[in-house]
Amino acid sequence: MSIQGIKFIGLIATVLATACAAPKIYDEAVKEKDDCYREREEMLQENEQLNVENTELKSKVEGSEKEIERIKNQQLEDVEELNRMKSEYQSLDKRYKELQQTHQALVSGSDSEARKMMNQLERTQKDLYTKEDQLNMLSQKLDAERRELERLSSELDDRNKRLSDLERMLAQKDEAVNALRKKVSDALMGFEGQGLTITKKNGKVYVSLDEKLLFGSGSTEVDARGVSALKKLAVVLEQNPDINITIEGHTDDVPVIPGSAMKDNWDLSVKRATAIIRILLDNSSINPKRLTASGRGEFLPVDPAKTAEARQKNRRTEIILTPNLDEIFEILEGN
Repeated sequence: MSIQGIKFIGLIATVLATACAAPKIYDEAVKEKDDCYREREEMLQENEQLNVENTELKSKVEGSEKEIERIKNQQLEDVEELNRMKSEYQSLDKRYKELQQTHQALVSGSDSEARKMMNQLERTQKDLYTKEDQLNMLSQKLDAERRELERLSSELDDRNKRLSDLERMLAQKDEAVNALRKKVSDALMGFEGQGLTITKKNGKVYVSLDEKLLFGSGSTEVDARGVSALKKLAVVLEQNPDINITIEGHTDDVPVIPGSAMKDNWDLSVKRATAIIRILLDNSSINPKRLTASGRGEFLPVDPAKTAEARQKNRRTEIILTPNLDEIFEILEGN
């Protein structure tokens, strides 16, 4: 065959390869679009949940403020009652003294008149003792209400502080997640769009790697290109020790070959996750306690369709980076 014939055949092969690659690029663009919509919905749900929690805290604060106002009003009423009873007490005391004087003046009078005055004196004295008891009870009530007012005021201050701390920590965590996403994206820049995507949702960073970037079909051995990407990711994870790392393996719905080393897709997905953890730990100072290996098998597909393209999307590994939320949970439990 002539040299010109060979060049012509090579040109035809190049055109055919380009035509086959176009649908694949389109599918990846559609997937990115769907991921963006899904991420948006999940972030809206997360935002709504945080708004509900903030609303509940603010409702508790408003309830405490109303209770404090009620106690203050009640205290004013009790003070007025106390002053009124003191005035009555003083009037009774004055009357009692006047009756004593009258009684002494009439002691020399008739026995009948004396007994009458004595009975009146005893009734007045009894009324005086009753009023005195009532004054003591009202004073005790005022003291109790004053202590309750102080307690509620202190509780309101604590709730306001916890609310402020929660809002501040949520903002800090969101900033930290955004910064982490940028660091991961910068470290893996050469791999994005080539079987690797980085997204942020639910307050976490998701690094999704297609099977083609990591494994051969049915294999648990990571190829050289995948090892390179994982080592670059390990450098970022070393520099962020407060981030917890979950490795999730996912497969398609095609059963494993009977008699192979894998029992089923559960087994395959877990072993792939474990293989990735070992690479992240090799030659790094990442604390193993931060790492979790998880296999989801075929039960969490990104595309439920029964097509070759959908199955290819579902064969993936997701590295989920989660900030430590212990401080936020402690504040929420305190409320």
